[in-house]
Amino acid sequence: MFVSAWTASPQLPSEGFTPNWSREGFWRQSLRQVVRVGAGGGRVRIRLSHAYGTSPLRIAGATVARAGEGAAVEPGSLRRLTFGGADGATIPARGQIVSDPAGLAVEPLESVTVTLHLDAVTGPATFHAQAFTPSYRGAGDRLDDIGGEAFGETTESWYFLSAVEVDADRADGVALFGDSVTDGFGSTPGANRRWSDALAERTGRSVLNAGIGGNLLLNDSAWYGEKGTGRLRRDVLEHAGVRTLVVLHGLNDIGFSETAGEPTYKPAPVLEAGELVAGYRELIRQARGRGLRVIGATLLPFAGSDHWGERAARVSHEVNEWIRGSGEWDAVVDLHRALAGPADPDRLRAAYDFGDHLHPNDAGIAVMAEEVADCLRGRA
Repeated sequence: MFVSAWTASPQLPSEGFTPNWSREGFWRQSLRQVVRVGAGGGRVRIRLSHAYGTSPLRIAGATVARAGEGAAVEPGSLRRLTFGGADGATIPARGQIVSDPAGLAVEPLESVTVTLHLDAVTGPATFHAQAFTPSYRGAGDRLDDIGGEAFGETTESWYFLSAVEVDADRADGVALFGDSVTDGFGSTPGANRRWSDALAERTGRSVLNAGIGGNLLLNDSAWYGEKGTGRLRRDVLEHAGVRTLVVLHGLNDIGFSETAGEPTYKPAPVLEAGELVAGYRELIRQARGRGLRVIGATLLPFAGSDHWGERAARVSHEVNEWIRGSGEWDAVVDLHRALAGPADPDRLRAAYDFGDHLHPNDAGIAVMAEEVADCLRGRA
């Protein structure tokens, strides 16, 4: 049985938080991307997304290998990937494709490298804006390169690659669903210290990251992806091997309207708690319809951040009280209380604050992982 061992939620090509190649796309280039898998197995296959493409996408070839240093791969581990037995494939506009399995043994928490040769003009590229680890680009066909010297350009986004799947002997995966806190903002780049990484290390389970920085629960965004209630099916429910969904979402819906003059914080309607509750109920309905257990996480403290204000404070308190007391989740993890400062429960504890009073740092992320791990241990 093939299960998803790593995922990234596809996004519309955009400027994003940092410079990236999504709008310019690729031509006569090779793209090498490094990801850390949460499950091991003897065979590997990849899923490529062209969700936001408007014309067919030509994949001239692809390889997978165990990762080395930087853009290099481990000698002897490079495997050619095929698509329906062919070396290349064409993905229709707004489509996706899954490769044939390749015989490559990988261990849980091991990093693998996927290289794509893109010989034709791709047009704007479906991507995931915030990878918090480098991806590499080089001229020409570099599918079989062991060293990384030819990959002279880097960016911190992922392109086209939406999943790595392995033939695992277990299907007890966890999916974390949310915004930038889930995506990994605040963690040390290149160190695999995202919430999903920390939870996988503590539980031994495959933990899929379905976060998008800036994402909204109730509204689509040109910069920060489709609304949470609309993308849950694609980004979580269609992935094999997931048993549990953890939801930490809605803070941007509350806080964007508090920030004047930020052009990407649109749309920013003024919302009440009841509207967010309806969104959570929709997520619960969809997930339970696929047989998943659903864990609700309270919104983190955020006083002092650009999302904070009198109205945001009131709505967030009401939302958290509903999450804690509604009884509509299968379980609840109170991340707000776990990360709150001793003097002001609406502020992140200083030792856990990345610096913007909104995102936890590595230490705060570790606490979040421990809280969810404790919850999961209560029911395997």
